[in-house]
Amino acid sequence: MLRAAGRRILGLGSGHRAPAAAVASRGYHERVVDHYDNPRNVGSFDKNDPTVGTGLVGAPACGDVMKLQIKVDDATGKIVDACFKTFGCGSAIASSSVATEWVKGKHMEEVLSIKNTEIAKHLSLPPVKLHCSMLAEDAIKAAVKDYESKKAKPAAANAETAQTEKVASA
Repeated sequence: MLRAAGRRILGLGSGHRAPAAAVASRGYHERVVDHYDNPRNVGSFDKNDPTVGTGLVGAPACGDVMKLQIKVDDATGKIVDACFKTFGCGSAIASSSVATEWVKGKHMEEVLSIKNTEIAKHLSLPPVKLHCSMLAEDAIKAAVKDYESKKAKPAAANAETAQTEKVASA
């Protein structure tokens, strides 16, 4: 009797089957399903744009690859736009989507304080999917680092030019 009740609860009893969508989404929180079904900010920017920082990270163990890009207003240092492309499971896509929403409108220093635990908690990720939120945190940090390295190149080039001019005029 207990076995029959369990099968009925799971939708396995007497030939009746639960809808595929209900079975597929049972293991995920509704926020994960929402961000998977309706991902925010999917796309990409020109990686050669000096106002764009690109973070490309992956997890070889599961095959997830995440590209997250930020567009920064040079004058204010605020992230004015963000987008992502992710190859991976629903949790990886949802983590990317949440990350792009959270970084928009924030200063560079602020986004570096976003932790994977906050993303995981927001999406109610199970322990086996925590690596997805870790990828999102790593992608944010990589995008900021890429943007800052682009800003450092012109500054270094200007310093080198000034030094060359100083030597030439002496």
